[in-house]
Amino acid sequence: MGANVHLAHPLHNNWGDRRVKNDERDAQDLAAMLRIGRLAEGWIAPPKTRELRELVRYRFSLVRHRTSAKAQIHGVMAKNGILPVVGEMWGPTGSAQLDGLDVPVAYTIRIESLRDLLELYDREITMLDGHVHRELKDDSGYRALLKLPGVGKVIGAIFVAEIGDITRFNSPKQLCSWAGLTPKHRESDQTVHRMSITKQGSPLVRWASIEAVGNYRAKGNEKLRADYHRIAERRGRYKARVAVARKLLTLVFYGLRDGEVRCLQASEAA
Repeated sequence: MGANVHLAHPLHNNWGDRRVKNDERDAQDLAAMLRIGRLAEGWIAPPKTRELRELVRYRFSLVRHRTSAKAQIHGVMAKNGILPVVGEMWGPTGSAQLDGLDVPVAYTIRIESLRDLLELYDREITMLDGHVHRELKDDSGYRALLKLPGVGKVIGAIFVAEIGDITRFNSPKQLCSWAGLTPKHRESDQTVHRMSITKQGSPLVRWASIEAVGNYRAKGNEKLRADYHRIAERRGRYKARVAVARKLLTLVFYGLRDGEVRCLQASEAA
């Protein structure tokens, strides 16, 4: 209809201390903030990105349901005093143990039902993985992310789908701030307080960033692994993972923007 639509960000627009809050006053304040250039806006992803997000988020939901089903099987075994096979519960050895369980009928029915659900979840997750990878296989940013340590097809797809258009961020710092991986900053005169990370933005990107650096204690890029051990010695393992996750997200920024991560190539050549 010719209107220029703006999507206001509900968190970053200050409504002040007015005593009356209704739709009319809200609209007036939003129009005033837009007029002076102070309106905080959200980004509307294009249809293709929204469709990709739908699949990636649905896959994440299925994985959580699958994890819940596995936990329930462990719970049923615990009720009957049965210890699961360590490290092999969901392989052939674990399946053989579940096949040979001698438990009351009610527990048997529940375990069989949960095992059927696990097969269904595995099938659907595999189907989604194949579809998402086919959609992204020709994307230069996606291919660049697969070269990063700790980033596979699943985490790479999460980064591409959730971040979307990387050009809306002017720098890696803005991307890290949007993902909620930067600390809260409170400053007055010469007093500065740096607190825990904000945890704002996409929780899926934040999870993927920290998950990708989870194994840096033993493997991964030499520079990032050294940074992890150096920070962990001073500040602990959790803070080290968050700090290195920011470094990894910086590489994600350049990978999506340029279609390559040149610092990894230089490290390999050296």
